[in-house]
Amino acid sequence: MAGLRRSLDFYHGDPAREAALDAFYAPLVRAGDLVLDVGAHVGDRLASFRRLGARVVAVEPQPLCARVLRALHAGDDAVTVVEAACGATTGPVRLHVNSANPTVSTASPGFVRAADRAAGWEGQTWDDEIEVGGTTLDALVDAYGRPAFVKIDVEGFEDAVLAGLSRPVPALSFEFTTITRDLAGHCLERLTTLGFTAFTVALGDETTFALPGWGPAGAVAAYLDGLPHEANAGDVYARS
Repeated sequence: MAGLRRSLDFYHGDPAREAALDAFYAPLVRAGDLVLDVGAHVGDRLASFRRLGARVVAVEPQPLCARVLRALHAGDDAVTVVEAACGATTGPVRLHVNSANPTVSTASPGFVRAADRAAGWEGQTWDDEIEVGGTTLDALVDAYGRPAFVKIDVEGFEDAVLAGLSRPVPALSFEFTTITRDLAGHCLERLTTLGFTAFTVALGDETTFALPGWGPAGAVAAYLDGLPHEANAGDVYARS
């Protein structure tokens, strides 16, 4: 619970950060759009999408986080919380929980192994495992409609999420980390196969793009390969 409280304190209640998020997402998310927020955690991006007037389906497997999202958006018919892990299939998923830092809980055993003894990840412990329900992006599209934007932040499980998508959407983002750098390359290949043609990158929690414009997948892959380990994480953005 203390870890969840730290996340809430960090991600909510900063008007300047909220304004920066809204300005950043405004070219991708417009009033009336549908957004799929996959790995919604405590909902800072969800809140931004709502301020921009979008309808949001928030997918979050951690029971405490899902409870927080429902409480924060109680009475808001434009927010639907799906308590499940998004992946390649709709079957149950084993979730590795980091109680002290819930934002890095993951369904990827490989991510946990990569973090072990990695610089900058000292002290991170996945101290619990729970079985959660599973869904896919295709299933979510079938249930709720075609989204204008999909945000994917699932700590090393991004390739599994994209494996569950068989049709293009206008735009999406997926998180990458430098401890699982090859995963981003697999995700870029998958998106190219799905018909995405333009890509860019935002580093860390920044609300500006690190590259001067949208370019091909190969250019983004080369940029990610050249990042120092200390860059740690960021998000790749893709348009079809």
